[in-house]
Amino acid sequence: MNEQSLQAANDFLRVASETAGPGEFLERAPTDIGRDAGLPNPLAVARAVRALAARRRLEAVDGRYRLLEGRPLEAGEPESVPRAPRRRKPRKRAATRAEAAPGDRRASYSDLGRAVVERVIELGREAGEAIASSEHLRRELKENKAARIEAEQRAARLFERSKELQHKLEMAEGNLRTVLAAARGRGATAAPTDNEMETLLRILKSPASSGDAEAEPSGVPASESPGE
Repeated sequence: MNEQSLQAANDFLRVASETAGPGEFLERAPTDIGRDAGLPNPLAVARAVRALAARRRLEAVDGRYRLLEGRPLEAGEPESVPRAPRRRKPRKRAATRAEAAPGDRRASYSDLGRAVVERVIELGREAGEAIASSEHLRRELKENKAARIEAEQRAARLFERSKELQHKLEMAEGNLRTVLAAARGRGATAAPTDNEMETLLRILKSPASSGDAEAEPSGVPASESPGE
């Protein structure tokens, strides 16, 4: 018992001794006596009454208290009446859980929380895999798009090149027809001159050049006959 509890018990005993003698019942309620003794609340009154009863100052008889002795309590005074041991309730629930089979055990909040955490972890793993797959597909799509753009550009360049070559081929064909027409004007049996051969080779090598001046051999008029 600490000093504060000892002082409260002695104050209660002092006020009770003023209204009743040794061996007499207390005429007033313990709460009223405790209020006069300056105890702050009913809990403090109950502690003081229990301390006095344990040290043979008060005695409980049929719901009333009898004053046995008015001598104040001393510091360190042991209890004269031992406390009754508290009865422990049998752990029926624990025994039932121990005897119950694992399959018959009811689900608890811990099981629910564990299942939720495991499911969240599984969903997080699946989400991570899905994000990685989407990033891989996006990267492949970007690479394929770049390759497609490059292929389209190459196809456009090749198409322009083919058009250019076709145009040059048409020009070369026209120049060749012009030279052959000039050669026919001299006669079918007349052989072309050296100048005509050089002009023909130059036209074939450079199809971009055109004109009647190149078609006719230099120094030989187009109307000149082979026999002249």
